[in-house]
Amino acid sequence: MSEIGRPGQKRDFPGRGAVITLLRALHLAGVVGLGAAVLGMRPAAESLGYVALLMGAGIAIAGLERWSYPAYFVQLNGLTVLLKVLLLAGAGMLASSNEILFWFVLVGSVLVAHAPRGIRHRRLF
Repeated sequence: MSEIGRPGQKRDFPGRGAVITLLRALHLAGVVGLGAAVLGMRPAAESLGYVALLMGAGIAIAGLERWSYPAYFVQLNGLTVLLKVLLLAGAGMLASSNEILFWFVLVGSVLVAHAPRGIRHRRLF
């Protein structure tokens, strides 16, 4: 069976949990900064650093999750990440008219991230 097909296969290294926690904290700081711009609380031009932080940490998290769990991008949690990137990049993250999209992605992300393990890791393909 191919690497992607083995259920439960996981790679790990010492300190992985701490790295993921730090990346999640940085990612959330980026979400807050982007949210302030989308909600009109700060100028979009001043929020580009937050967008870079959100995207950089998010990509690092997704990359580490994919390395740790080879089936990541065929499971609900990994496919949700891809969908978020497509939605946000396609719509322009700092466009003020994207308040509804911002809330949709934020709430959807929380629902998937905190769903029971059996749902988060359900293989869709």
